[in-house]
Amino acid sequence: MSLFNDSVPGAGLSVPLASEDWACRTPVAPAPLAQASKSAVSPTSKSAGPPNRPTPFTFPTPCTRRTPSRFGNLRPSLEIPAVLYRPRALTLRLASGACGLLALSWLAAGLSAAEPTSELRLLARTYNSGFELAHDTYNGLSTASDGRIYYVLSSESYEVGAQMYCFDPATSKIRHLGDLTEACGEKGLKSIVQGKSHVNFVESQGKLYFSTHIGYYSIIDGMEKMGIPPAGYTPYPGGHLLSYDMATGKFSDFGVVPNREGVLSMTMDTQRGRIYGLTWPTGSFFRYDLATKEMKNMGAMCAEGENGKGAAYRTICRSIVVNPEDGSAYFTTSEGTILRYRYAEDKVEPVAGEDMKKDYFGLYDPTSPGHMGYNWRQVVWRPADHWVYGVHGNSGYLFRFDPTGLRVEVLDRITSAPSKRTGMFDQFSYGYLGFTMGPDGRTLHYLTGGPIYVDGKRVTGKSTTAMGEAKGVEDLHMVTYDVERHEYRDNGSVFYENGQRPLYVNSIAVGKDGTVYTLARITEGGRTRADLISFPGPLKRGSK
Repeated sequence: MSLFNDSVPGAGLSVPLASEDWACRTPVAPAPLAQASKSAVSPTSKSAGPPNRPTPFTFPTPCTRRTPSRFGNLRPSLEIPAVLYRPRALTLRLASGACGLLALSWLAAGLSAAEPTSELRLLARTYNSGFELAHDTYNGLSTASDGRIYYVLSSESYEVGAQMYCFDPATSKIRHLGDLTEACGEKGLKSIVQGKSHVNFVESQGKLYFSTHIGYYSIIDGMEKMGIPPAGYTPYPGGHLLSYDMATGKFSDFGVVPNREGVLSMTMDTQRGRIYGLTWPTGSFFRYDLATKEMKNMGAMCAEGENGKGAAYRTICRSIVVNPEDGSAYFTTSEGTILRYRYAEDKVEPVAGEDMKKDYFGLYDPTSPGHMGYNWRQVVWRPADHWVYGVHGNSGYLFRFDPTGLRVEVLDRITSAPSKRTGMFDQFSYGYLGFTMGPDGRTLHYLTGGPIYVDGKRVTGKSTTAMGEAKGVEDLHMVTYDVERHEYRDNGSVFYENGQRPLYVNSIAVGKDGTVYTLARITEGGRTRADLISFPGPLKRGSK
């Protein structure tokens, strides 16, 4: 069986124990850097060098690790996370028997001693959904039971709202499903439009449930605030709770959320038919009952939220998770408090005896903007072991939360391998949202950043910011973590065919076949838009 995928010139693969021809070479140099976060990277040409000159055989730092400690003794595995291509100029045969063992010993020695000279490269395919105004999307992307990929492209315009699409992997065709402002019944009202969906879709009985958010902001004191409407327009009317019927193609509107704010975080208890959310900018927690059509505002959960100033400011949690066994919903505050909504009692209370304030996560002033504090960044429920798995955004530490025993366990730092070597945080001020469980139910997928070096020096961005943004340009890495084997793997950095880096990536969906999808900035013909991209994940490549 061949270990190669013709469409993927960069996969982390184990050394074959049987005879196999393979070659390893230094990847194509990345495109030159652009200015911080305002534009994409200019393309660069690829060059393979003179055809008759052997390409040097290099050994990058291993990017795969199995974590021992309290999880028990794990067998060591030798992984060669090099950039693998079909043989060309220089070929090394790893045969079975004594010669093969000698070669493996030599490779292992090289891996432990060599200075890292290259990183894995994953080649991403770009798509054009036809929405030129598309801007950065946070979440707004999911794989549905029909195998299709549903996503929302955001807009920062006050008059053109977000658009919803569906990509069918079987046909590679994109279908426009609707305008979110129109779905909310607000088309032509001359009010600030529904510019975003800031949440992932939740599927129940053939429908996708989600919510809308404002995309038009005013920057005041360096922070994003509700957009001040231009002459002739009225203020933002508030976020809506929506569903999309995958069979009929029809939207249903369940009304506006409390305080006519946007919806920053949302999830749904599909067994009990309740939707939970946090509003922006004040951070009010609400619940909506689909059967009774009752919307209830449970009140502000984090001082005055991101609308506050000074001591009243708090960054709002971006992810809510439901325990389907008892209907409890969990979210956090920037102080590290874990809050629980009790379904039976219809109230919110702090979890006693446990919190997110861990030394490993760093030290934060919850009243200062520009970071998530001790909030978790993204969390998912795993039915197989009844635990919540999540990532702390700023530090990149993976943890799990037991809602029965009410305890948090820190598992591993799942930032990229280059970020680990620097010991620094990634450039996105809140950390990355692209965190989800793969279709195998055990492999967490995390799209995160990696530092860029020029002349041996790490490229740094702004030292501080007062909002969620990229403080500088960095690579995009695909990190996975097997929760059963407790195995971390940096699968490599992601690039387009023209050498550009995907930027402002804060969403992820993994297809049924293991293909990874996200929404990223793409520059074509001198114009930049946000759009769908995909690349083969480790489950599709069969490297696990």
